[in-house]
Amino acid sequence: MDYLFLALGLMMLVKGADFFVEGSSSIAKLLNIPPILIGLTIVAFGTSSPEAAVSISAAVKGTGSIALGNIIGSNIFNASLVVGVTAFIYPLKVQRQTIKKEIPLALLASIMLIVTISDVFLQGFGENIITRSDGLMLLGFFSIFLYYVYELATHNSEMTAENSVTHRSSTVKIATYTIGGLTAIIFGGNLVVNSSITIALNLGMSQTLVGLTIVAIGTSLPELITSITAARKKESEIALGNIVGSNIFNILFILGASSVISPLDVDPKIFLDAFAAILITFVLLIFSSSHKKISKKEGAFLLLVYIGYTVYIVLRN
Repeated sequence: MDYLFLALGLMMLVKGADFFVEGSSSIAKLLNIPPILIGLTIVAFGTSSPEAAVSISAAVKGTGSIALGNIIGSNIFNASLVVGVTAFIYPLKVQRQTIKKEIPLALLASIMLIVTISDVFLQGFGENIITRSDGLMLLGFFSIFLYYVYELATHNSEMTAENSVTHRSSTVKIATYTIGGLTAIIFGGNLVVNSSITIALNLGMSQTLVGLTIVAIGTSLPELITSITAARKKESEIALGNIVGSNIFNILFILGASSVISPLDVDPKIFLDAFAAILITFVLLIFSSSHKKISKKEGAFLLLVYIGYTVYIVLRN
């Protein structure tokens, strides 16, 4: 029965995120937001809403290992498998600004995560937790990121002053998609957390492993679907912006908010996974800088990296 609830929860997450992104994107178009901002904010935050629902629910329930494992696992999944599959289908062109600013910001967020975890272990092994103070620090950096996005929007030459006429029926539809999608995400997140905890206990799996694999993959499906769709439509800015923005959002906002709600316990094994997230993000930066695009061969390499990483963490458990 728990497997049925897990599948139902994941379906609600994916479909809910689909509606939420569609509604949010419609709002963005009405406000004339350029593609890179849609990818970095509306789409990225929308597709990361399952991670937010699951991690915050896990924090409330006192299962910090699932919350932290979900965040790190999702970031690794995004930077390796999602980018890999997307680039393999259609090579991703990378804008100069993305290479110089957005991807380095995602790398900085990953470094901040491992520094936070390192501080936890330096305090001693009596109480290994990410505290509320750590969470407030991450949220502070997230506010800086939002200010950067605001400045980008203000000075972006693609911004137009065109006014859109919206009928009442269209407004109702957009609101229904947005609110309905968010509701499905919240309920789906609760189902995923409850069922995955039970499955972990029954199979002898650690909560960290469940967070890094089952939950992380399930909550990252919206990023995968959205990025593949964007790539097929030759919208590289949205595809890559979605992935980079999601990874920044996962660490700075979701981890920050989760640890503020309830301090998160840290499994010593997660340190290696956080380090793996940094390495994969760095490789993504190198690939993007090489020819200002991520080729099919580089996409295949990232895909193999994720497969190898998954085998490693399963054997480690």
